[in-house]
Amino acid sequence: MKLFSSVNDVADIKQLVASALALKANPYAHSDLGKNKTLGLVFMNPSLRTRLSTQKAALNLGMNVMVMNMDKEGWALETQDGVIMNGTTVEHIREAAAVMGEYCDILGLRSFPKLQNREEDYNEEFFNKFVKFCGVPVVSLESATRHPLQSLADLVTIHETWEPYRIEAKAKPKVVLAWAPHIKPLPQAVPNSFAEWMSRAQAEGMLDFTIAQPEGFELNESFTTGAKISHNLDEAIADADYVYVKNWSSYKEYGKLLDFPEGWMMDNEKLKLTSNAKVMHCLPVRRDLELASEILDGPNSLVIHEAGNRLWSAQAVLKAMLEEIK
Repeated sequence: MKLFSSVNDVADIKQLVASALALKANPYAHSDLGKNKTLGLVFMNPSLRTRLSTQKAALNLGMNVMVMNMDKEGWALETQDGVIMNGTTVEHIREAAAVMGEYCDILGLRSFPKLQNREEDYNEEFFNKFVKFCGVPVVSLESATRHPLQSLADLVTIHETWEPYRIEAKAKPKVVLAWAPHIKPLPQAVPNSFAEWMSRAQAEGMLDFTIAQPEGFELNESFTTGAKISHNLDEAIADADYVYVKNWSSYKEYGKLLDFPEGWMMDNEKLKLTSNAKVMHCLPVRRDLELASEILDGPNSLVIHEAGNRLWSAQAVLKAMLEEIK
């Protein structure tokens, strides 16, 4: 694996999930694989789980790790070609990415969308040019449109917990991605990515997948192929085994905070409509706005378990990359 930016970069998702769980069972089984190899983590935006889990994953594999907070410590980067750099940008991404590739064997990049220009964000110009010019394998630490490490961890969590919690005579779980309220417009990267991974898992017979959102909050259809779509949360979560709670802004009315109806926050009353569902969220979460504290602090919450699996998911991806470049 030379690029991990979406589920489309993964040939066998079942095998990758199995690899993550094998590493969870034996974290240091491949501690010599990354010997004398360096992982560079480049952040244009804040991070907690992604930063710590990916660093720890690399250390478990014996890698050296360097972290660069480009938004605070680096030069302002130019991405456009053919421009005279007489403005605020100091260094071109062609040189910056290439230099990082000289120092590192694998690079990770996090870069959020601006939520101002949909075409610009969805073109993923910054991420794609970084991949093009760095010359080494790249792991997406979240981009403008996707967060694949999070989605892999989500699938690992569902796969890992389904057997102990499964309902008798129910072969596969019903998974619902449920839109949640927020005070500001948020990117679509996490729900886009989750929808892609769950749709792929559904196609491979691993689960059934539904997306619930108010009208006007539909995701780009290219990410939701195969998913059932509902505009009624109560109907969508009926008999659900997993409810993945996440806010996202409108794709059609890009970057705008739209009005939405009441009743879209998951709480214990909503939980009664499900099949005693386990509740997931990528974190950070705004308590009692996106998701009720009574769920977060209750027995149905998987948010900490899910965050823990970020480590094993990152380690599985780095292991696959190291095996190819060794």
